[in-house]
Amino acid sequence: METAAKPGGFFISFEGPEGGGKSTQIHRLAAALAEQGHAVWTTREPGGTPVGEEIRPILLGQRQPANLSAWTEALLFTAARAQLVEEVIRPRLQRGELVLCDRFSDSTLAYQGYGRGLDLKTLRRLQAEATGGLAPDLTLLLDLPVEAGLARIPRRAKDRLDRETIAFHQRVHAGYRAMAAAEPRRWRDVDASSDPDQVASRVLEYTLAALQRAGIRPAERRSA
Repeated sequence: METAAKPGGFFISFEGPEGGGKSTQIHRLAAALAEQGHAVWTTREPGGTPVGEEIRPILLGQRQPANLSAWTEALLFTAARAQLVEEVIRPRLQRGELVLCDRFSDSTLAYQGYGRGLDLKTLRRLQAEATGGLAPDLTLLLDLPVEAGLARIPRRAKDRLDRETIAFHQRVHAGYRAMAAAEPRRWRDVDASSDPDQVASRVLEYTLAALQRAGIRPAERRSA
């Protein structure tokens, strides 16, 4: 069974289809929270550690690997995640920090499960083992139509997954919607097709509400 990121810090993941602006919104949220006095750490998947950064170009195509099987893809993403949890996320949560992560286990369920067709129950067990049962306290789904998201990505910037078929991305999108509906306490849906300032405002609103429910205040973070 997955467990929330306790004791100590608060773990926020950003999820969603391509072109949703996750990287931009993570940095905007981190700046807003830091300004309020919170200790904040941002990271990304795959990556965030030396091991993860070595895996990243294999998965996203910068090294032009041979066609990866769906399971090879899932296992490489999961390996990078296991290292990130062990080396970065869990230690910082234990120090009482807010950790903001660009994608986490839900991405594997969406892309390799719903998108590639791998068994979801098996993938969930794999994620639980690799992360020690760690789950985000809050997941922000930056959602927008598939075609609109892909149109935002410059052709030269598209990675291996960006270049998948529209049908693949539609399955991924449907998977995200299904997961958000199944766990409404953890997920918050943000319309990423609107103005970036409006998106940032909604992201901050949802985050502050979640921190308030958890009883987390900046002064407590500094003394953790």
